[in-house]
Formats: sequence, structure tokens, C-alpha cells
Amino acid sequence: MTRQLRPRKNTKNYAVLAGFETDEDERRPGPSTAAPVIVVDENDSEDDFDPEQGTRRQNELEPADPDEDVDSVAAHVEISPIPQPTPAPAKEKGKGKVKAGSTPNVPKRQNYVLPTPSVQHRHRAVPIYSRGGRGERLAAEPSLFGTPTLTLTNGFTESSKVMDRVNKSWGYNVGSGPLWDLSEDRGWYKEAVAIGNNIDTEAKRRPRVYPNVRVQEGWKVISIEDAAPYLPSDDVTTEEGNLRPPPDVPCFFGPFKSQTRRDLKMFETFAMAEYNPESNAHVLNSGGPVWGLDWCPTHSDDRPGLSHKQYLAVAPFPSQSHSPDIGRKVARPSFACIQIWALSAAQPLSKPVKKSSIVDYGEMNCELVLCIDSGPAYELKWCPLPSHDSVNTDKPSKLGLLAGTFQDGSFAVYVVPKPSNFKTPGHGGSQPLQHPILRIELEETCCWTFDWGNSSVVAIGTTNGTIAVYDIGPALNSYTDPSCPTITDILPTHYLAVHQSAIRALAWIRAPPSWPSGAPRLDQDPTVIASGGYDGMECMTDIREGLGSVMNRTRDVINTLAFSPFAGGPITIDHENTVKAYSASPSMLGRGHSLLEPQGPVWSVHASDFHPQLAVGASDGTCSTTNTLRSTRRGGSVPFLVYKIFQMDYNRNKKEYRMLDRFLPQESLDRPAVSRVNKGKAKANEPTSTGAWPREVGVHRVVWNNGNGLASSSLLAAGTASGLCRVDSLWGRWIKDKIPYGSVEGIRMEDATAMDVDTEESEGESD
Repeated sequence: MTRQLRPRKNTKNYAVLAGFETDEDERRPGPSTAAPVIVVDENDSEDDFDPEQGTRRQNELEPADPDEDVDSVAAHVEISPIPQPTPAPAKEKGKGKVKAGSTPNVPKRQNYVLPTPSVQHRHRAVPIYSRGGRGERLAAEPSLFGTPTLTLTNGFTESSKVMDRVNKSWGYNVGSGPLWDLSEDRGWYKEAVAIGNNIDTEAKRRPRVYPNVRVQEGWKVISIEDAAPYLPSDDVTTEEGNLRPPPDVPCFFGPFKSQTRRDLKMFETFAMAEYNPESNAHVLNSGGPVWGLDWCPTHSDDRPGLSHKQYLAVAPFPSQSHSPDIGRKVARPSFACIQIWALSAAQPLSKPVKKSSIVDYGEMNCELVLCIDSGPAYELKWCPLPSHDSVNTDKPSKLGLLAGTFQDGSFAVYVVPKPSNFKTPGHGGSQPLQHPILRIELEETCCWTFDWGNSSVVAIGTTNGTIAVYDIGPALNSYTDPSCPTITDILPTHYLAVHQSAIRALAWIRAPPSWPSGAPRLDQDPTVIASGGYDGMECMTDIREGLGSVMNRTRDVINTLAFSPFAGGPITIDHENTVKAYSASPSMLGRGHSLLEPQGPVWSVHASDFHPQLAVGASDGTCSTTNTLRSTRRGGSVPFLVYKIFQMDYNRNKKEYRMLDRFLPQESLDRPAVSRVNKGKAKANEPTSTGAWPREVGVHRVVWNNGNGLASSSLLAAGTASGLCRVDSLWGRWIKDKIPYGSVEGIRMEDATAMDVDTEESEGESD
């Protein structure tokens, strides 16, 4: 019996179903007979020695900006039309035409953002919101626990000349922290008071919110023995099955080659001045890997009554071996804790302090431990505006509203009581059992990350790639009865599918929407969210459209993302552990430039509302800072410096840590430029990196103090995988101790008649 072949049949043409015209011959079975079409450029001389062609090739190969990668440069190139040859009368296969008025309706999660090719990409950071009026600045060098001297000055967006001068002047900062005399508040919140007197002061720009919310009833203070299940513990239990307290953390401190070992118990703290008299840092042991960390905002009128005390919320994991599963909820009750640490003056402020005396760097103590049943926190953030009660409020008074995402898959808001409510003689940090006043749970997914847009709007990133936006302001304002149960019946205002996998980081672009005329709507909530996920996508989503716009795509997990009002957009990570800033301005949308490149994957980045210094925590154990407003052109008088504040190291054999600090600043290298220069040479100047880092040395979270005014904007807190946290007060300095434009008044153009002409040095070196 001879073999019979299967008869050929016509197959479905999906191009026809989608609305494309095709030739009938294309639907016939059989091999393709269409010849390939070769497009020839008639202007090409085909001469390899053509000088014009060589110029074109050189322009194509050399990137326009060494700070940008090849993909970004490709998007900047002007595309000119290429002459097409006359089409042949025969129709080629696959060259169908689209019918007029009919387009395929294909649902998409994201659009792709391409920069406008006609805009000069060497521009500095473009502000996305121009605030009218004046602003405050420091008139004298501040002290950490004293009342600062403030004065009104011209705001950053007062005029284009002031904007240009301030941006250039920030590039002359060669310190690890901000310049105190140039810092200003660039944050925007719709709650700001816009009518009346002194509307440019911090008290009106950051008013107190939720004054009627009270501390819940039913809380109780428990002993340290009863709080043991909630506190961090050892990986192993006793023979009776009880939890052991976490082991001491052995760590070496002090100058290199002369370090001293110190075993830190849980809740123990000390000042680094014990090992280095010049240091103002503090180190504390939370007992477990730190994933949640944030400073509590306080109102400017109540800071003297609090003796300028700063509060820091710390959320550790239950043990060193605790490893949560993404998207898997744990059943309640799941015991965990949130620690409230206080940075206060070591000497009473009532005593007169002489100028020649030693500077008071303060002391840290754990004043409160909240015992919760929602599991450990993935992320913690206080309400960005002061939400505490006034100093004269009767007890029990609240310290503020603290929100977080937890391992039970929920987003919850807690009313944190003031630690002074529980102070008793001979009693240390109290452990009150606490329940949230608001809890949000989604049946189909887990809440993974979140960000406050203002005091009432939050955006929550989930493990299924969805962004949920909630207006929790009315619900929180309704909680005036302390005996009310936890609020759970709240629905999202927006529920947007943006990513294809879990959203690890997101941030609001804190800028007001606009009227069609372009005027800002200062009484409305922000509408744009920047997000990054496990799919490698970095998107900006306007909740009014419901569609994400991809600004970058990388083959890596996006662990962190922060919004910087100084950089004018989100700051996140790119390939090869590069930290990159992207612009959210319409004229520069999608453009980015590299800031620094740690030697390990980045865990956390954080930007301040008061200065352009960026803090970065990485898995190689480093906590670094850099200036996001440095000069846009290499080769100037000010190098691109990266400051390593400290670095953790771990000995796997001896199970010991060491904390190294006092590093010299390093100049960040542009890898494409270094590769071109060192082509064929030994790469001596290029830093070596490795992907093998102990998980014990990672710096999981870094955060600037954003809620306590200009004087406290230098405070930087960092939490590590070892359980150790470090708090530094960092200030910058002018290069060669010389202020450009003669003085800060000249930079701000406060005396317009005296500073009409820019100095040649300030103009030339900042280009």
C-alpha cells in the first residue's frame, strides 16, 4: 500500500480577522514565492572613504551623553525618512494594508515611553511643579537639638535665573550630606494652607492632620516575659520548646586595623564616638533583620515642647532565618513587633551650653515596642504630615499614624501612642498590645508595598501586579470613638493591572494635576504613580488613564524606587546594579542618567524633600550617598563623588561582623567611557565587583528624615540584615569652602540689583 500524504487545506488567516487586507494568493497553501524587498539608500555613495559617511558613522557609534546607555541614546536620534524605491506591481506576501477606520483592539498593560527627540538631553533636572511664593532656608548652622534660625528667601521656581543658579550651586557640594545653607522644602501636599498669613512657613505647608483620631481602647501593657513571642528570637528553641532570645551580635567597631569587638544584646545602643571621637553616629540592635524603617514627622510648633526629640520606627523580622514567600499569606495571629526608638539630647536643654563645649550628638533609646498579630512588616511609613496630638493634649495622646504592609497580606494603619503614656519609674521600654484602626485585605492577592500620596491617599502594590488606590482619609477621620472596631469595609477608587508579576516598589509623583489651561489644581490629589516589579518593568501610571507607560525595562528585579522632587522624577535601578534617575517632566519624559553603581544588587534608595542627596543601601553591605544635582558634564572642577558612609563585613568561619567607616570619597566611573579609554589596556581604574555577598551584610533599608524640618534633614537611618541599625547626621560643604555667586543671597538673588551678572567661574565650571 502506497503512502498517502495529508491533503492540504486552507488555514485561518488571522490578519483578515484583525482587519487587514491580503491577497487571495496569500491564503493558498504552498511555499512562499514572494521575493524579499531590498531597500537601497540612494544617497549612499557606497564608498568606505567618503568623509561624510565616516562622520555619520562616528556620530552613530559615539553616544551623545556618557551618562546615558545605548538604548537611551538610540531613542534620542532624529529619524529622517529614507527614500523608498518604487513598489513592484506584484503584491508581496505579508505586506497587507490596514483598512481605514478599523484598527485591531488589543488590550495592553503598558505603553512604552520614548523621549522627545527634539529636546536637548543635557538639560539639568526639570521641576515638574512650579510653586509660587517664597520658601524658608536656614540662616545659621543648625544644631540637632536646638531651635533653628530660619529666614524667608526666593523659592527654587521663583524665576528661571534663580532655578539655574540654585541647580548649578548644588553641584559644588563635595560632602556626604546636604548643604545646610542651600536646603529648602520642595515637597507638595494638597493639605497646605494657601490663604492667610505666613503661608510660606513650614507650619502652614505641612499642617497637622487627623486631630480627632484617638488612641484605641483595649490596649494593654504586657511584661517582657509575656512579650517574648512577639519579639525577635533565636533560630532554635529550648528543650522545652520555648523561644530563646536572639543571640548577641558580635561586631568590631573603630578605626581600621585597630577595631574593638563588642557583643550587642537586643535593644542595646551606643554612640560611635566611643571608638571615634569625630563620629556623630549611633548604632542600635533591633534583634532581627530590619525591613521597615521610617522617621516620625512632628509639627514645627511642638518640637520645642518635645525637646526636639526624634522618633524612629523599626520593624525587624522574627529571626535571622525567617524567609517570607511572595504572595503567600500567613494566618493570624502571627506575632511580630514594631519598635519605636527615640533620639534625644544627652544633656538637658535647660543648661546653658557654651560654644567651646563638646557638641551634643544625643543618645538613642527604645521607648516603645508595639506587639502586633499581623506578622512582620514588609514596609513601614508614617503619615507624611504630622498626625500627633499637641503637647498639651490629655493622655492617652498619640504619636502619629503608622501604616505598613504585613505578612498576613494586609495593609494596616496603627495609631501609635506616645511613649510618655506608659512611662513609669524603674520601667524601660513598654510593650503594649496593639490592633490597627484600619485594615485592607484583598482576597485574590497580597499587599506587598505602598506609598502615601498625601495624608489621605495611598497606593498599594500587590503580588499579582495590580496597583490599588485607596482614599482612606474619610475612614480615618470617622474614627473618633476609641471603642470602635477596626475599619475593614473600604473599597479602592482605582484597581489597575499594570505589571505581569509582583510589584516590589512604587512611589507617587507628588505633583498636582493641571487644568486644561495649565494652571495647577492645588486642592487635588496626585495622579501619577511610578512602580517597579519582578517582571523588570519600570512604569509610570496615570490613574486617570488606567494604563501603565514603560519608562525602562531590565532583566532584573526592581527592589526599590523613590521619588525625588529635586531630580524631577523617580529614582530606581537599572541593569548591572546601576542607580538611575528618570525625568517625569513632559519635555524630558523617559530620559534618565546614571548616578552610581554599587558592587552588589541594590536593596533600597531614598530621596529627601529638603535636599538632592540620595541614599543607597546595597547587598554588598554598603550605605552610600551621592549628589543627584551634580554637574551634567564630566571633566569639570567638581568630580562625580560617591560617599560610602559605612560598610558591613561578615566572617563566615567565626560568625563575626565588622562595621567599617571613614572611607575616602570615590569617583563614580562611567563604564562605557572607561571601556573606550581602556580598550586594549589593563583595566586598573575600573572597580571590581562580584555577585557573591553574604546575606548577613545587606543594608535593607535607608531613609532620610523628611518630617522634622530643615535642621533635621541631615539625619540618615539605615537598617541591616544583621539587625544592627545606624543613624548618622550628615552635612555637606562647599568645594574649597567657596560659595558661588558670592553668597547664598546671591544664589537666591535676594538682592537683585547686586547680582545681575554671573561670575565667570560659576558659569564656566558648571556647564
